[in-house]
Amino acid sequence: MKSVFRIVLAVVAVIGFAVAAGTFVPRPVFAPEASETEVETRRILVISNPIHTDIAIPLDQETRAAYAFLGGSGIPVSDPAAEWLVIGWGGRAFYLETPTWGDLKPMPVFRALTIDRSVMHVDVAGGIDEAHPAIRSFDLRPAEFRDLSDFIQASFVRTQGEIVRIPDAGYGAYDQFFEAHGRFNALLGCNTWTARALRSAGIRTGWWNPLPQTLGLSLDLFN
Repeated sequence: MKSVFRIVLAVVAVIGFAVAAGTFVPRPVFAPEASETEVETRRILVISNPIHTDIAIPLDQETRAAYAFLGGSGIPVSDPAAEWLVIGWGGRAFYLETPTWGDLKPMPVFRALTIDRSVMHVDVAGGIDEAHPAIRSFDLRPAEFRDLSDFIQASFVRTQGEIVRIPDAGYGAYDQFFEAHGRFNALLGCNTWTARALRSAGIRTGWWNPLPQTLGLSLDLFN
């Protein structure tokens, strides 16, 4: 019994060390040199809940044109009332079958803890309260914004140039799910995808952020 207890303690210690190191060791280690040239910036948002993070990008003339490919799948990117495009990546079973905690079932949880196929979830929003504690905002230079957008768009699976919508899988009237590149598991999941997307735009994160809480802390520390 004592040996089992020691093993459990050792595993907990290793996990705790990995989470701490993943949070407090920045990626990249050294901050990029700030440009002295003043340029117009684009604001993006990171939206968190207890288990998941999304990225919201502003819907203006440029982004409505860049994401017009979503319009044919029912995402109203051209609607003037839509001010933000909200995008996240995650595990297929858990994402599709667990719209609320009340829908939690054993099999999606099991798939999330092992390996699952991935999907993109896309929605639109009107005004978002940037002062909300679950919202973090970042101002990106044009090149940084393009790099983020390129990363997001490259995450969609395309067949003959068209994104692949998953039928009858949305939560509401305007959101949709799409096939995505990559495999999902608890160690490399939705929040590590968000972190990779942000790093593509020059935003520093922790080295490994599997949880919204650790990602948010690292964003606050290093930016």
